[in-house]
Amino acid sequence: MAGGREITIAGAGILGLWQAITLARVGHRVTLIDKSADPFSSSASRHAGAMLAPDCEAESAPQLVRTFGHHGLALWRQTYPGVINNGTLVVVAARDKPDLVRFEKLTRGSDRLDGDGITKLEPDLADRFQSALVFKSEAHVATPDAMLFLLHEAQRLGVVTKFGTAFDQGVASVLIIDCRGMGAKADLPLLRGVRGERLLIRTPEVSLSRPVRLLHPRYPLYAVPWGGGRTLIGATMIESEDDGPVTVRSALELLGAAYALHPAFGEAEILEIDAGVRPAFPDNVPRVHVRDRNHIFVNGAYRHGFLLAPVLAEAVAAYIADGTPHPLIG
Repeated sequence: MAGGREITIAGAGILGLWQAITLARVGHRVTLIDKSADPFSSSASRHAGAMLAPDCEAESAPQLVRTFGHHGLALWRQTYPGVINNGTLVVVAARDKPDLVRFEKLTRGSDRLDGDGITKLEPDLADRFQSALVFKSEAHVATPDAMLFLLHEAQRLGVVTKFGTAFDQGVASVLIIDCRGMGAKADLPLLRGVRGERLLIRTPEVSLSRPVRLLHPRYPLYAVPWGGGRTLIGATMIESEDDGPVTVRSALELLGAAYALHPAFGEAEILEIDAGVRPAFPDNVPRVHVRDRNHIFVNGAYRHGFLLAPVLAEAVAAYIADGTPHPLIG
C-alpha cells in the first residue's frame, strides 16, 4: 500500500501485536504503545494458555469462534515457527465418562482413544485414564515465547514500539487501533471482566507433548506444556473484575486438579501462581468496533484471543483499505 496510513496501536497484548504485524505488512506506518514499561507485564494475554483449539472450543463457544478459528490457526502456522502441532487430548475419569460423550457430541474433528491409545500419545499418562478424545489438527504455543516473537517480528517490520507510554487520543490525522482490553471499558459499556487464575509448575516427572484437558464436573482443567519441564495449569473462570491475588480456595482447586491429572504434579515446583482479568463481550466473541474513521476498538479477547487475534487483524486491515465488512466487525 503506497504511502499507507499513520496508525497508533494502544495495547501490546496479543490483539495489539497481531494488529501491528498485519498492518505493517501492508505498508502502514505503525506505532505500538503500552502503559507498561516492561513488555507484557500488565497484559491479560500473559495469563493465557494459548491453545489454538477451534474444535475443542466449539464445546462452549459460539459458532463464530470455530468458523474463524481454523483460519486463525492457519495464520499462526504461517507466521510463527514455534507453533507446536501435536493436537489436543481430552481425558476423563471413568466415573465421568458421560462428560466425554457430551463433549464429543458438541465438537467435531476428534478421534476416540482407549487406554492404550492414550499411552501411545502421552506415555506419562499410562494407566491414568481409559477414555479420551484426540483433536489431531489443533496446536498450541508457549505464551511468553510467542508474544516475544511477535514483538520482535513487529519491530523487524518497522513498527515503532513505545513501552511505558500512556494512551492519548493523539492528533486527529492518526488512526487509533485501541486494543487496551479492560483499559477501554469506559468506551465500551458492554465490556466485562472475567477473572482467570493459573499456575505455572515445573517437574521432570511429567512430560506432556500437547495440551491435556481434564473434564471434571467441578474442577475442569487444562495443562499446557511449555517446555523445560514447565506446565501451565489453568481452570478457573470467575465473573469478576477483581485482579487481586489468587485465593486459597482457588489455589487448592488448581493444585487438586493438577494432582488428579497426575500425582507427580504434587511434587512439582510452583514457578508462578497468579490471576488476570480477561475482557469479554456478552457473547464471549472478540470483536472489532468502529467508533469513527479514526478510532477502531479491537477487544473482548476472553479465552479466544490467541486463536482469533490474526483474524481480527486481517479484518481491520481490509476495513481500513476499502471498508470491507466482516462478521467480527460490529
